[in-house]
Amino acid sequence: MRTKPAITLDDAKKMMAAAEAEAVRNKWEVVIAILNDGGRIVAVHRMDGARPGNDDIAIAKATTSAMTCRPSVVWERWIEGRHKAYATFPFIAAQGGLPIIIDGDLIGAIGVSGVKSVQDEQIALAAIKAAFPQAKTTRAGEENDAQEF
Repeated sequence: MRTKPAITLDDAKKMMAAAEAEAVRNKWEVVIAILNDGGRIVAVHRMDGARPGNDDIAIAKATTSAMTCRPSVVWERWIEGRHKAYATFPFIAAQGGLPIIIDGDLIGAIGVSGVKSVQDEQIALAAIKAAFPQAKTTRAGEENDAQEF
């Protein structure tokens, strides 16, 4: 048996605070979803002014990252290239979801929705770095997957 790190509610609260601070600093109204390594919700936060559909999108981005251990932008770029069949998978192919990887183990994922996808990812990354400065958002050897076509 081996042990591995796990995301806690306290971790999620720290991430939420950092994500909201990044969004407020930029005057963005978003929804932030944090999931555990099994793709289950640990916390969801809807900022005032976020659009109704942002909840489902943020959760879907986080689910995509948790279930595939890849940033959701990887799927976006893959279906834009030669892997169009990936669009039929039950994932969302839009930037803004990031896995949280500690010492090679997935501990959870974060998804953000409400602004441009690159801005959603900026908020997600700020949240991860605040709670887990040593975390990675790609597995070793897969750093260039987003550019593969």
